[in-house]
Amino acid sequence: MKIITVCGSLKFKAEMMEISLQMELLGNVVLIPIFPLNDNGVLSENEINMLGNMHKEKIKLSDAILVVDVNGYIGNSTKNEIALAKSLDKEIIYLSDLVKG
Repeated sequence: MKIITVCGSLKFKAEMMEISLQMELLGNVVLIPIFPLNDNGVLSENEINMLGNMHKEKIKLSDAILVVDVNGYIGNSTKNEIALAKSLDKEIIYLSDLVKG
């Protein structure tokens, strides 16, 4: 069992939820980003910063991160999360590699 934090663009919410379920069914503990309740949800800058900081804490708690890189897309925030994970010597798993294998 691993603790895995899912990282990726929020535009891939459906893919992130799907892979999270699959990883939990394999016996892992999965930490996911918080998604707005609806597409019209507006968060303040302070709330966005707080959620970003909490996501970094999830990475620190994890054994690994799972990067949801649909069609090879990795945005700037996700690149920063990968850099943080690397600096903490965390395993980095890419969805694209799981799909291939």
